[in-house]
Amino acid sequence: MKSRIFMMGAFALVSAAMSETAAQIGAPFIHDPATIAECNGKYYTWGTGGGGLVSEDGWNWVSGERIANVGAAPDMLKIGDRYLLAYSTTGGGLGGTHRGSIVTCFVNTIDPEAPGYGFPAAADRNTVANSIDDEDCDAIDAGLLQGPDGRLWVVYGTYFGFIRQVELDPATGKRLESSEPVDVAIDCEAGAMMYRDGWYYLLGTHGTCCDGVNSTYNIIVGRSRNPRGPFLDNMGRDMVKGGGKLVVGSRDGFAGAGHFGRFIVTEGVEKMSFHWEADYSMGGRSTLAILPIVWKNGWPVAGENVKNGVYEIESERRGYGLELAVDYQRLNAARGGGMFGGGAAPAAAVEPQKLSDMIGSWPTGDIKVRLGDYQGRPHQKWQIEVAPDAGGYLGGAYYKIILSGTNRALAATAAKELITVPEFTGADEQLWRIDQLTDGTYRIMPKAVPGCDEELVLVSVADSSPSLGKFDFNSDNSKWNLRNW
Repeated sequence: MKSRIFMMGAFALVSAAMSETAAQIGAPFIHDPATIAECNGKYYTWGTGGGGLVSEDGWNWVSGERIANVGAAPDMLKIGDRYLLAYSTTGGGLGGTHRGSIVTCFVNTIDPEAPGYGFPAAADRNTVANSIDDEDCDAIDAGLLQGPDGRLWVVYGTYFGFIRQVELDPATGKRLESSEPVDVAIDCEAGAMMYRDGWYYLLGTHGTCCDGVNSTYNIIVGRSRNPRGPFLDNMGRDMVKGGGKLVVGSRDGFAGAGHFGRFIVTEGVEKMSFHWEADYSMGGRSTLAILPIVWKNGWPVAGENVKNGVYEIESERRGYGLELAVDYQRLNAARGGGMFGGGAAPAAAVEPQKLSDMIGSWPTGDIKVRLGDYQGRPHQKWQIEVAPDAGGYLGGAYYKIILSGTNRALAATAAKELITVPEFTGADEQLWRIDQLTDGTYRIMPKAVPGCDEELVLVSVADSSPSLGKFDFNSDNSKWNLRNW
């Protein structure tokens, strides 16, 4: 977090569809958010100044408890049954000074309504790093990581010098006496670390902040086999010399991505949290952002929440598309030019099959679904859109999936199968959670299966047979592609 004047410009409005699918709802106003943590079935984060957000579903956020005596750019990490909080006291040029410190403390719970809630007095917290005005580092913007070996690290720093790292004691949160600060990056701030498949990743926020829609914040990354670096990007450039590969930057309707956090939902489902410096749909205010993490050739990139539109729902298993199980109707068009080509060019384009050509022959009640070779026919086109007032889950809204041009809705049944019903009613079995997976495919999950407490997802149990079953990231049966033709 750099000290800059926040300037409000003229903000353009984006469509409701974009706002509903790409941004959190409610009052998600925050700057420099800590990595999201879950406690007692709710999600929490805090930002600069101690302002907090809480959500019961991970989609609708409201103002939460403020943490007393907490300064700038906090981070949060659950270790065992406790939560380690790290934050900055001044620095970053705030108040005209680069003097600052990184402070840590353990708390038993982050739920204000839970027994034992509370934070230790300032005198009982740990100062783990310091900076002075003429030092080439700024002790602000803490980022925590506990590696697979149990070792605990914190990175900190801004554009005023280097990003540095020290090791902490995971039992106390104090800095290990043997740990000297190491320079790990430059030309960025708001550092964060994560571990995956033998690699330690260092993320930083590059560009300018605190300038509303003109902010150029973007998140970059390098990696190392050693938790202390050097951290190199995809071109072999050291982050301590200005290297870094883009993870996420501004998008239509959103400016300035900063302060990365990682939340692993389950194997194959990961989310990144950060803030937008300016969310156009919310008056250009700084808001909480949550997007899928997609891993591409060993590098994290920001995925996308599904936007309202018409899609082919394609099984990764064979490549067949989800379709209504109705009689196939041939197109009434001659084969132009003969079977083997040649002859005169066709006089006119073949008109695609229309819904009105088919729908009269369909049953009026429930209709099953199957998988088939996609030909762009009306019984294969699905309208996916945010279901109004249906709530959501971490980073996303619940969707309705209806056959395009109709109100016929995809639904889960008590027999743990799939069906389409004539009308969308908003019932839980007609609402769908759609998560982009770390390989770029999608998991499609009903909000509820009647009479069943299990979490089931859309699966392809055979090449042409869709059903509901347990999610298995290591099986193509559980994975789907959404093609917006």
